[in-house]
Amino acid sequence: MTNTTEVNIDEALALIDQGLGLTMSRDLMSTNEVADLLLDVRTLLATASPADVVDDVLAEPVAAQ
Repeated sequence: MTNTTEVNIDEALALIDQGLGLTMSRDLMSTNEVADLLLDVRTLLATASPADVVDDVLAEPVAAQ
């Protein structure tokens, strides 16, 4: 079973790559276009449940040096 967090990150990265591909050749981007892209990425990342995020945290604390 695929972890929801991994799927959301993969989708967010794909969205960023698509947005960069569309804007790389342009000299300017409107603030609305940037805001739309950021909101789309935020929406994808925000759909991860807190339980999915906790599962990715290391079970053992890192020893202090």
